[in-house]
Amino acid sequence: MTTRLSIKILTMAVALMLGVLPCKAGAFVADSLKVDGQMRHWEMYLPDGLPAGAPLVVILHGYGAGIWRENPMVAAADRHGFAVCIPQGLKDPEGQPSWNVGYPFQQSWQVDDVKALCRIARHVQKRHHLSRKNTFLTGMSNGGEMCYLMAYSKQDVFSAVAPIAGLTMAWIYETKQAPHPIPLMEIHGTEDRVSEWTGDMDNKGGWGAYLPVPVAIGYWVARNRCTQETTERIESLKGADGHPIIKHHYSSSTTGCDVWLYEVMGGVHSWHTTDLDTGEEVWRFFSRYLK
Repeated sequence: MTTRLSIKILTMAVALMLGVLPCKAGAFVADSLKVDGQMRHWEMYLPDGLPAGAPLVVILHGYGAGIWRENPMVAAADRHGFAVCIPQGLKDPEGQPSWNVGYPFQQSWQVDDVKALCRIARHVQKRHHLSRKNTFLTGMSNGGEMCYLMAYSKQDVFSAVAPIAGLTMAWIYETKQAPHPIPLMEIHGTEDRVSEWTGDMDNKGGWGAYLPVPVAIGYWVARNRCTQETTERIESLKGADGHPIIKHHYSSSTTGCDVWLYEVMGGVHSWHTTDLDTGEEVWRFFSRYLK
């Protein structure tokens, strides 16, 4: 008994030194990694009975927010058997946790979140025995902008991205060429007053110039060589509390990288969980690209 207790205490001490706490499946696990001299923190959600080689979804918070355990991907992870990583953004020059997508007030901020998120994903793939091929990225608002920046970047970690209420900053569109096609899904409200559906090329909102959502999506329709479009109108899954949605599906037989746009009619700036089961819809898109 004494020997077993001593071994248990020693194991816990080693785990604490390594920053790895033993956990039960289905629980949240905190972890961290130093990237470019900065400690990056996140929480993992591992559903009960998750097998080795399971998919991974990284989910990014909005501007000024933080780790959100109740995000819509967690319930979907339990239903479909994938891991969820929820990183915490660093504080920008305004003192707000965020992702560096080149807002005007982030110009002096020398933080490479593309590099950091790729490093975090590779780290958790190895630590939790997750798939290197089936790793996906989603995020809302500022996290959605980070999804677009990742899609435009030279990276081979994320197989598909799903920005929610996200924007394509004009500087990204004007200075970058996506190195390869990538499946992309956007959910966006037409009455979003933070991330305007119609864009803000005059920077009236202070976030910097950004493209209208249909133009931003049009880039990926062309880049992915999509040649067919189908549309479907559905009513909110939650009745009067939600908004009708027009689903635009652009498909490519050449690259296999489709583009989905969910146009939430009258929808505002949110995860749109009132309008549909966002986690389920995002996973439905990602699951098409499992290898």
